[in-house]
Amino acid sequence: MQEPYIRARDNPYFDGLVRSQGTNSTNVWLSATDMSEEVIDLSPVNSAVSGFNYESSEHSSSERWLKSSKIAPFIQLDIQSELADSNHVGYVYSPGTPEFDEKHQILQSHALPNTEKTYVVTKTKEKLSSTLLPLSAASYYNGISPEMEIVESCESINKLNAYLKARKDDVNAGVPGKFLRAVMASDGADVGSVASAIMYSFYLNVTSESDQLCTVPIININRANLVSHVELKWLLDSCHIDPSSLIFADEIDLSYYDLFGSLKIVLLKSSRIGSKQEKLKHAVVEIFHCRKGEPIYPWVKTVTAGEETSCCTAVAEKFATYSPEILASKSFSKLLLSGILLDTGNLREPGCSSKDKYMASLLINGAGRYGCNGLYQLLRYKMHDLSSLQVTDILRKDFKKWTGLECADSRSLSQIGMSCIAISIGQLLAQTHNLAQEIAHFQLSEKLRALIVVSGYYNEEKNFKREVLVSTESVKLLESLLFFFDFNASRLPLKTLHLPGLKNEMKAYEINKITSRKTVEHLIEEFVGIPKP
Repeated sequence: MQEPYIRARDNPYFDGLVRSQGTNSTNVWLSATDMSEEVIDLSPVNSAVSGFNYESSEHSSSERWLKSSKIAPFIQLDIQSELADSNHVGYVYSPGTPEFDEKHQILQSHALPNTEKTYVVTKTKEKLSSTLLPLSAASYYNGISPEMEIVESCESINKLNAYLKARKDDVNAGVPGKFLRAVMASDGADVGSVASAIMYSFYLNVTSESDQLCTVPIININRANLVSHVELKWLLDSCHIDPSSLIFADEIDLSYYDLFGSLKIVLLKSSRIGSKQEKLKHAVVEIFHCRKGEPIYPWVKTVTAGEETSCCTAVAEKFATYSPEILASKSFSKLLLSGILLDTGNLREPGCSSKDKYMASLLINGAGRYGCNGLYQLLRYKMHDLSSLQVTDILRKDFKKWTGLECADSRSLSQIGMSCIAISIGQLLAQTHNLAQEIAHFQLSEKLRALIVVSGYYNEEKNFKREVLVSTESVKLLESLLFFFDFNASRLPLKTLHLPGLKNEMKAYEINKITSRKTVEHLIEEFVGIPKP
């Protein structure tokens, strides 16, 4: 039977933003009558992250008028400090008074049975006021500050958290009597890879007809490296996903399960497994969302060749077909939407497809009060926010390592790493008093004979620049590596940068033409002797 629609302002949905004192997260009820309004200053604060422009690329005429007007367009709401009883609708009057009893009786008469919704208010410790977010109608009610976030508790995210915790317990117990089906990206831990691994493994779990499979997502980095991925850590927290329930690459020995023939790998976003797990390639049973035309392993029968779309788009399409109501959860849809926005450059890159845009509109509830543009700006801010990171964390943020045959000056195998950063080499120098010592410590911890730091950033004239910093364990190895780069100068033309504080085993260069990081990767693979696939 269709439930009646109640429009009255004393509906429980409007009744209170109430939380307890001394806590950062509580169940609350929305109210339009029990809130005090305070006009806040709109003056933007300069960003603490240099070299990154947070301003939206487009502003409507109404937004420009609001900025030039003396009237502050945002209203910040004060959250009541009184404790709300979980068995009642929100209230401000003291229990037992006539005012409270009368108000409580009216609210109970209008409340619909079994339709109560609880909301969690989370106050973050971070200062995000420097991020210029797009204006929205919700800003008039919820305020401009993204430090206060209101998230609805929902069944979808609760089921996801329960699933992750149960699978973590199964892995800790050794997965007795079952096959381990590991869902993982080939390499790295960008938002799109992590979101698609978590969501696709959950999809396989809920649609599986076999009870002989233990399906788990594997985050293909070490847990300690999560600190470097600020945007990923922030996203998991805002989606209320407990990182302790996730399984990282250093917390599970996949070769153990492969030894006994109980390992099945579902590979995401690539047709080839990462170099670190090359010995496990025969355990691959499914490839999901690889590019069309890519060479695949001949023994893999289940292959989903994706279009030029985000992997999160393909996962969201699976859920939309199987159970579209599960996407109504804000936290659930926010994880997938974030991956789509970052994979497609806020739906503006040339490779963005109409399916990406359609799925983004379907997941719009996950964007929150600032919409897709606001969520994208927050994610980009987090990606470029290095204020809380050490140099080693910055280098580990986007890091790859290769092992190959050494050149003539050594009998051992060479370990060469590449770190990609979004700031200039000069800004990296400014992060520490002794960059040479920090880089040497990073090379020692990763057992590298050479490290190549690839910088890609926009200068003050908004021109894209690419720089490299080469650091080796010896001058002889540096000369050998630079000779190889000079031999391939047509692909990597270098111009020397004179920066203070560099050791003899370190050199900094500016690349004289627009060069992709893939070009540098291919040159490193040729230098260490890795054959082309």
